[in-house]
Amino acid sequence: MQSLPEQDLRGVPCELVSWETFYRLSQRLARTIHTSWFRPDLIVAIGRGGYMPARILSDYLDVLDLASIKIEHYHGMHRDAAAQVRYPLAAQVDGRRILLVDDVSDSGDTFQVAVRHLREHGEPEELRTAVLHHKIVSDFVPDYYAREVKSWRWIIYPWAIIEDLGSFLRDMDPAPKSVEAFAAALAEQHGIVVERSLLEHVMAFATG
Repeated sequence: MQSLPEQDLRGVPCELVSWETFYRLSQRLARTIHTSWFRPDLIVAIGRGGYMPARILSDYLDVLDLASIKIEHYHGMHRDAAAQVRYPLAAQVDGRRILLVDDVSDSGDTFQVAVRHLREHGEPEELRTAVLHHKIVSDFVPDYYAREVKSWRWIIYPWAIIEDLGSFLRDMDPAPKSVEAFAAALAEQHGIVVERSLLEHVMAFATG
């Protein structure tokens, strides 16, 4: 999960990740894990961001046992005070080789909560962690990552387009009255270019 430097969303730099880029990053991450000779027998996704990468990794690494922990930190891009477990882990962890997966490591507190929660349920034989993006500002360094992010930015994944861009839209003052105005504001304030069809969906679903 990610941490914003401030609650005012204006001027927050962003990177928009396409489905194609997500899949390439997942492939790279899977190769890195595979060539390290770590062979997990259970993959645990940190929800919600870890659901998609964990599923792709389970395919590439041939791990059929896939479980999850739901940890809440954000609604859209607005951050709660602390990460907390909403839905606990239901899988058996004692004596197992576990890969704990999220989309991004940012502040590090989500992983810290997840690791602590997992160990409260038993003692794995081995526990390793993986993300698509690792931001160097993070207090937690995962064992595996597909890309290192040296210059902080908010990463918008394809499964969170409506949620994230909807947060931007609702915080804009004055509110854009057209897709063109919304596109111009995103480019100016956040440095991203978003295709018209996506913006139409955002304006339709996030405002009404």
